[in-house]
Amino acid sequence: MTHKNVLLKGLLVGGISAAGIVALFYLGGLLVGLPFVPFDIFDWMARNFPGSIISFFIDNMVRVIHALNIGPTASTAKLTEQLIAILQFLVVGCIFGLAVAGLGLRYPNRIPRIGWVGGAILLAAMLLIETLFGFPQIGPIVSGLWMAILLLGWGWLLGRWTQIELAPDLPEQNSSVQNNSRRKFLAWIGASSLSLFLVALGVSRLKQTGQAAVAADPSPASGTPLIPNTDSAGVGPTSGPAASPSQNVLAARFAPAQGTRSELTPTRQFYRIDINANTPSTDPQAWRLKLDGMVSTPLSLTLDQVRAYPSQSQVITLSCISNEVGGDLISTGLWTGVPLKTLLTAAGLKPGAAFFNIKSFDNFYESLALAEAMDERTLLVYDMNGAPLSPEHGFPLRIYIPNHFGMKQPKWVEHIQVSDKSGSGFWVDRGWSPTAFVQTTSVIDSVAIGNKDPSTQTVPVGGIAYSGSRGISRVEVQVDNGPWQTAQLRVPSLSPLTWVQWRYDYLYQPGRHFFHVRAYDGDGKLQITDINPTLPSGATGMHTLSADL
Repeated sequence: MTHKNVLLKGLLVGGISAAGIVALFYLGGLLVGLPFVPFDIFDWMARNFPGSIISFFIDNMVRVIHALNIGPTASTAKLTEQLIAILQFLVVGCIFGLAVAGLGLRYPNRIPRIGWVGGAILLAAMLLIETLFGFPQIGPIVSGLWMAILLLGWGWLLGRWTQIELAPDLPEQNSSVQNNSRRKFLAWIGASSLSLFLVALGVSRLKQTGQAAVAADPSPASGTPLIPNTDSAGVGPTSGPAASPSQNVLAARFAPAQGTRSELTPTRQFYRIDINANTPSTDPQAWRLKLDGMVSTPLSLTLDQVRAYPSQSQVITLSCISNEVGGDLISTGLWTGVPLKTLLTAAGLKPGAAFFNIKSFDNFYESLALAEAMDERTLLVYDMNGAPLSPEHGFPLRIYIPNHFGMKQPKWVEHIQVSDKSGSGFWVDRGWSPTAFVQTTSVIDSVAIGNKDPSTQTVPVGGIAYSGSRGISRVEVQVDNGPWQTAQLRVPSLSPLTWVQWRYDYLYQPGRHFFHVRAYDGDGKLQITDINPTLPSGATGMHTLSADL
C-alpha cells in the first residue's frame, strides 16, 4: 500500500467520521442542551475574523440569495451559515484524519498516542471557545465531559483505523483475511456515521413537527385579542406617542394593490439577522436585566419585574443595514414593552451621564447617546405581535430605538450601563456606520397584471416606502422613460414608525415595461437615488421592477 493511498484514505475516514461526530453533537444539543461544537466554531470565527471579511461574506451571500431567488433572505442566510458551519467541521475532520494517517506513517509505534493527542488538542480548543462564549445552561462540567468523550473518542477511532491500515502485511495465505478486516472496519465507520446522521435527522424532524403544532395555535400574551385590520394582519391595542390610528380610520383607507406586502408582518416571516449560527438561550428564571453605571440606584430585574412596569405597545418597522434596495430584510410588527426612560428614571441618572451601552448574552454590544434612551418611543420589548418574544427574536428582552437600522438594536439584552463615555458597537468595530440611521427607501412589490380594472383599463402597481419616524410625504412612479407620476399613499399608516403602502394605477399599454419608484421623506427630501452598497451606511438607489403586460 502506497503512502499516497494511506493519506487519501485518512482524509476520507476523517471526513466520514466527522459526520458521525456532528450528528452526536447535534443530538446532545437538541435533546439536553449540550454544546453543538460546529456552530460554536462558526460563531467564534464570526466574532474574531476581520470585519472586512465578515462584511464581504454577508454582502455576497445576500446577493447570491437574491440572484438565485431561493427563498426569504433571512431564513435562507441563516440556513446557509449553518450548512457552512457543518461543512467547516467536516473539513476539520478531513484534516484530522489526514494528520493522524500522515504522522502514523512517520511514527508507526506511536499511532494510538497520536490519535489521543489530536483529540486532546481539539478538546482544548473547544473548551477555550466555550469558556469565552459561556457554557450552555447545562453547565461547564457536563459540557466538558461530553466534549471530552466525543473528541477523545474520535481521536482514538482515527488512531485505531490508522493502526489497522498500517499493520504489517500478513503472509499471502492470510492477506485476504487482513484486507477483509480493514474493509469491515472502514464500512463500520461509514455505517455508524450514516446511522447517526439519520437518527439526528429523524429526531430533528419530530421536534420541528411538535414546534409547528404549538406555533399553529398561538395565544396572545395578554387577555386582549388582536384586532383584525383591513389586511387581516391584526393590530392590537397601542399606546404612547406612536399609538396607531383608530380601527375605523384604518378601515376607511383605499385597498392596496394586489401583491403589496401586508402592513403587519407575521412573526414567522419577520426577518432575523444576528451573529449566531444557533439561537442563543438563557435560563429565564436566572436571567436578570442589570441597569447600572452612572445611576443612583442600580437595578437588577427579573422578567416579571420588567413586565410589572407600565407597558407601551407600538407598531414599528425594523430594517437591516444589510438590506439591499428592494430586499426583504425589513419587517413590521407590534411590539410591547417598557419605555427605557421609565427604568432610567427609576434608577436615577447622575450628572454627566451622556451614553448608554448595551450588552447581550450572545456577547453582542452597542452604544448610543442617552438622548435616544430618553425618547419615549424607545422600548425594552418583551412581546411581539401579541405573544412573548420567541427565542429567535430576542427572548426574554430586546430593545427598539427609533430611526436606526437593526444593528444598533440588540436582542437578548441583559445589561445596560449608563456612562459619560461612548462605548463601541459590534458592527461599528467591523466598519459599519457608527450611527446607522435608516435610509429613505421605496420598493415596488407588485405589478398586478391579473387585476386590471376593465372600466378604467388600469393596472394597479403597489409597494412600500419607509423613512423611519420622518415619515413619507410623496411617492412617485416612472414607467420606462416617461414622466414621474404621483402615487397614492395609503395613509395614515399603522403608526408614525412604520412603512407606508402606496398604489399607482397604470393605464394599460401592452408590452414589456420597466417601473421605477422614488420616495420623499416627511420633510420633502428625496431619497438618495445614487447607487451605494450596504456597507457602511445602508444601500441606496431606486428600485426597478419589469413586467410583461
